[in-house]
Amino acid sequence: MTLVRLRQTGLANIAHDPEAFEVFYRRHFDAVTRFLARRAEDPHAVADLTAEVFLAVLDSAHTYRPDLGSEIAWLYGVARNTLLAERRRSARELRATRRISGHRLLESDDVARLEERIDAESPARRALEAMAVLPEKDRALLELVAVDGLSPAEAAAVLGIRQGTARVRLHRARRSVQQVAGVIPVMEGTK
Repeated sequence: MTLVRLRQTGLANIAHDPEAFEVFYRRHFDAVTRFLARRAEDPHAVADLTAEVFLAVLDSAHTYRPDLGSEIAWLYGVARNTLLAERRRSARELRATRRISGHRLLESDDVARLEERIDAESPARRALEAMAVLPEKDRALLELVAVDGLSPAEAAAVLGIRQGTARVRLHRARRSVQQVAGVIPVMEGTK
């Protein structure tokens, strides 16, 4: 597509015509990069913003009106809006970072201890995942016994059911989850 044809058909077609977009992109790439380089010092930011500008151009090309100004003026408007949106996003991120900055960050020893605890609790997590398929009443009983370490009599008292009912439900629930690897050792230790 020639430059003359692009100007005759307007910018609206660049969203649907890769050749027209390429012509437009090549014609204005340096100007957009210079515009952004005057406003941002980080080369990565300039590259990212340039890409965002041309993506925005694809979405808003139909809004260009030659009677209101040149392509470059319109394009600078798109670039300015893109830059302002990025600055607003960065400001929100900075505010969020400041809000949490008063919180203590974890030391490497703390992280190591938490990782050990998470690893140690993996059988219990697998048991809870396996129990998710059980009816609520059976799951609550099994969680109290297998995960929380209560006796069946104590779990029955917590749930407000008879001990015999608790034993029947517990037997049924254990049978339902015993096919899940890694769950049985957690439940075998409970009586």
